[in-house]
Amino acid sequence: MSAAVLIVTGDPWILDGLLRLAAAADIKAAVARAAEQAGPGWRGAALILVGADLADEPVLRGAPRRPGVVLVAAAGDPEVYRKAVGIGAQDVAMLPDADMRLADLMAVAAEPAGRPGEVLCVAGGRGGAGASVLSAVLGIVAARRGMRTLLVDGDPLGGGLDLVLGQEHLEGARWPEFSALRGRLSSAALQGSLPATSGPAVLSWHRGETEPVTAETMRSVLAAAVRGFDLVVVDLPRRLAEAEAEVLRAARRALLVVPAEVRATVAAGRIASELRRHASDIRVVVRGPAAGGLTGDVIAHALDLPLAGEVAVDRRIPTALEHGDLLRVSRRGPLTDLCRKLLGDIESAR
Repeated sequence: MSAAVLIVTGDPWILDGLLRLAAAADIKAAVARAAEQAGPGWRGAALILVGADLADEPVLRGAPRRPGVVLVAAAGDPEVYRKAVGIGAQDVAMLPDADMRLADLMAVAAEPAGRPGEVLCVAGGRGGAGASVLSAVLGIVAARRGMRTLLVDGDPLGGGLDLVLGQEHLEGARWPEFSALRGRLSSAALQGSLPATSGPAVLSWHRGETEPVTAETMRSVLAAAVRGFDLVVVDLPRRLAEAEAEVLRAARRALLVVPAEVRATVAAGRIASELRRHASDIRVVVRGPAAGGLTGDVIAHALDLPLAGEVAVDRRIPTALEHGDLLRVSRRGPLTDLCRKLLGDIESAR
């Protein structure tokens, strides 16, 4: 199989710059230092970067016209646009000004083609509603169904989804490693940096002080996530900022977890108002027992939202969380049954 990126240049300065960008983007590029060497990769590469030094070569001027050809030159080259027309280039990039754009183009070219994954958000109607546990079990059940699944901890004050899964000891990147991220992140780089698990991949937080994720960082991580995973489950905080708004705008569906209590329903109404500002499909998950007889239908009606499902308390889960045993306990039980239903609803809607 040919490389996704082909660099065609004999200019050491252009070549060094492009190889540096490829290494930074964690991409392996093929190199042709002479025009005649470009033939094998000309049809197969997703992106071809042609140095201005070789653009006038007859072999390249006569090569079949195709998309994905970019002429790369040093800033100030007066012949650059004439040369671009000669080889049928769709774009021109001047070094070093276009470094970030070229890195993005390389990352796009190296991404596997395929349908983007779904984003599913989970929020609690009040503190302790069970949103994090529902998020975790959704991720576990989805992974067991063969879906490439990423669990994203969107709540820096929530204690950590890795702790919910008993995986806080695993080596790998947490949110602070992405805090300086600007621009495009490749899905391979995201997948390769996260802790290795037998279930869903998890992006959580370090212990100790945390800084909120910026909207730009969240946007970049989500974009990489939907390219590399079939399902991205995001556990949201109850206070929504710009980063959370980015998640909700990208989400296929948002689930609002509400205990079957009057006060919890009133509190959830405030959260629902915030969710409606950004999400188009919000559904309610009601968690029992209902000591006062409040039903799921009544709660959903009070919130003016469709009911996604109801679930009874599984008394094994609190102990499982204390012992990091949720993976084993979630093989069966009412919460697992609900998650299967919720995932089935999403799959049938695709």
